[in-house]
Amino acid sequence: MKKAMIGKKIGMTQIFDENGLVIPVTVVEAGPLTVVQKKTVDTDGYDAIKVGYEKVQEKKLSKPALGQFTKTKLAPMKHLKEFRLEDVSGFEVGQEIKAEDMFQAGDKIDVSGISKGKGFQGTIKRYGQKGGMETHGSMYHRRVGSMSANTNPARVFKGKKLPGHMGLDNTTIQNLEVVRVDAERGLILIRGAVPGPKGGLLVIKNTVKSGK
Repeated sequence: MKKAMIGKKIGMTQIFDENGLVIPVTVVEAGPLTVVQKKTVDTDGYDAIKVGYEKVQEKKLSKPALGQFTKTKLAPMKHLKEFRLEDVSGFEVGQEIKAEDMFQAGDKIDVSGISKGKGFQGTIKRYGQKGGMETHGSMYHRRVGSMSANTNPARVFKGKKLPGHMGLDNTTIQNLEVVRVDAERGLILIRGAVPGPKGGLLVIKNTVKSGK
């Protein structure tokens, strides 16, 4: 069964397992989500649910965005996301979805988010390239390097790694493990690191790497 959840990254900490070993975990405040729209094969050609996360004031939404909440008489939500599921018969508009409804300890998941922005960076930091000599009168330290051949082809090939904006990319880390689900506080503890800064929005789905 396909599972999905929206959450907010709280930060990283560590816990101990039953053997006393330290496990680094990322704490995610997952949900609760509200089902805003239900799509079926008969009406839309596929099965999916549109969910909303984090309530927001009406004045902060545009009229088209506010309209779908007015129609269903639901509280306005800041974030909307559509999830395609194999079976949507168990969901209804206005239903609340909590973290424990989707995931349990031991589940394998994929976590997507916007990576940290690092501004304009050179190729050494951006791509991990090797720098030039630091001594013996070298005037070449952190530069890009050769652009291309001289007369032929007399141009820089597409894809050449150059300085530029680094970060703020949609990033997915696959095959992470849910270590613990705190139903009382709506928290999911995920083994290892996930993309984005503290407070960043995350999308959690069951992993596409089935069998692992």
